[in-house]
This record gives sequence, structure tokens and C-alpha cells, in this order.
Amino acid sequence: MAKSPPSVPALPIYAVRKTKVVIDSDLAALFGVQTRVFNQAIRRNRDRFPPDFIFELTPAETAALMSQIVISNEKSKSGASGGRGGRRKPPLVFTEHGAITAATLLRSKRAVAMSVYVVRAFVRMRDEIASNLSILRRLAEVDKKLIEHDLVLGEVVSRLQPLLAPAPEKKKPKIGYHSGNR
Repeated sequence: MAKSPPSVPALPIYAVRKTKVVIDSDLAALFGVQTRVFNQAIRRNRDRFPPDFIFELTPAETAALMSQIVISNEKSKSGASGGRGGRRKPPLVFTEHGAITAATLLRSKRAVAMSVYVVRAFVRMRDEIASNLSILRRLAEVDKKLIEHDLVLGEVVSRLQPLLAPAPEKKKPKIGYHSGNR
């Protein structure tokens, strides 16, 4: 009997700097390792990751993602109890190729299985974008046709308008003897 693949939640893919990326903590959870351990492996092998595979988020980008998803607060500088835990470094984000390369660094069976899952997630995302693009193209064609039809209908209405208006009444001559009837 074939073993069914483990149930895995959908891999969240975000748009940062007009690039589709996955956050380091999401990949680490997917591969079944702590984010700290995952990032250590990445930093030890930084030469495998060119800038188009991986980049660090700026504070503004981190804040924007924090408003969209749950990323724990940064540790407070004063050590107050309200700022315990959380990230001390900005998150790393991986493009499709970076996520696949990261999967090759980890040697666990789960990491190998999840590398296939990551590839499929990005392929599915690409397919959805392509289908949305074809729908948008079709909508643009329909919109163009509607504009053409609107112009034609406007011309038809402008030509029919004089026919629909009542004919101007002609002045009837007065019957009988009047000074102007001679």
C-alpha cells in the first residue's frame, strides 16, 4: 500500500519588491526545523544564494508584513516585559529558486519531501497567475467590444432622434375675410 504524503498547510507566498517570496520562518516550519537552525544553515552556505534567490527585508518591509501576517514583535531595547521574544534580525525571504536551493541544504527526509512540495506550490501559483492573466485579457476584449457597441448605439440613437420628435406644425391660413388674405 502506498504511503500517503503528510498533510501540509498551504505555503504562504507573498509579494515583496515585485517578487514572489516565502519567509524564512514559513520554510523552516515546512522543513520541520527551528527558524534559527534554518537561518544558520543558510548563512553558512551564503555563497549558494545570489541576491535574486534570497534577500533580507528592510524595516519598512518587515512592518508591512507584520501588518498582514503574524510575526512576533521585536525585542524591546529596554528589556521590558512587553517585548520578550521575537525576532532580533530582519526576516530572510526566498524566491522560488532560493527556496529550492535551501531545501537542498537540509538532509532530513521531511526536507527532501517538502522541497518537492515547495516546487509544486510555486508552480501552482504560476498557473493561477497565468489563468488570471488570460481572464483579464478576455475581459479587456469584452470591454473593448462594449465600448464599440456603445459608440454604434449612440450613433443610432442620434439618427433616430429626429424621427421620434413630433413634426413641427405648419401655420394654417386663417379662413374668412382678413386684411392679410387678399
